[in-house]
Amino acid sequence: MALWWLSCSTAAFLLLAHIDLVFTQCCSSGTPGVPGIPGTHGPNGLDGQKGERGDPGEASQLLRGLKGAQGQRGPPGRPGLKGDAGMMGPPGNPGRPGEKGRPFNPSNEQKMFFSCKLDASDPPQLNAAINFNGKILEDLEPQYQGESLTNGTYTSTVGGVYFFSYHVSAKSRACLKLMKGSEVHTTLCDTVDGYVVSSGSAVLQLEVGDTVSLEPTRYNHIATSTSHTFTGFLIFPM
Repeated sequence: MALWWLSCSTAAFLLLAHIDLVFTQCCSSGTPGVPGIPGTHGPNGLDGQKGERGDPGEASQLLRGLKGAQGQRGPPGRPGLKGDAGMMGPPGNPGRPGEKGRPFNPSNEQKMFFSCKLDASDPPQLNAAINFNGKILEDLEPQYQGESLTNGTYTSTVGGVYFFSYHVSAKSRACLKLMKGSEVHTTLCDTVDGYVVSSGSAVLQLEVGDTVSLEPTRYNHIATSTSHTFTGFLIFPM
């Protein structure tokens, strides 16, 4: 019995010694553990005491450099708005008197007109100028009788706007062409039962040298026992 107890006591002692040795080795030379997670921020601290006023700093002043060279002239700007009308200026000095005009003499003025008649003894030819060669105002002086026609054709000597008219007698039908040069300007016709006095007029612009005449067409029966007239005059020159 005593021997068993002694054996047990010895075993327990050895066990305690071994545990102490292991504990001593573990605590004295063990590996550091992993750092833990940082904690949350704490509350803000209280404001500190107000410090003393600092010394005033040096006054900052911008240093102005030297004047640079003049740059190139820029493009002109857009026109401004129209200004108000200014006040009326003083009247100017009178101009020099003009030259004295020449006295008017109607006999010296050129008459741009004609008025002729035709005493038809034969019917006028087709597509040919009717030869108005008779004078209407035979008793007047030549300067008042107007211009003469050449084989029934008027030739303009002054450019401008002219008025022309004619009167012819016919039996049942009268058709005439007012010609400007070789072109037909106007064709006028009258048709009745019996005799008819046909008339027409037109306004033409003529240059110097233009011609105007009156021609019959095939559709007419101009009477040969009466007179026919052809008149033209300058309205205004151009």
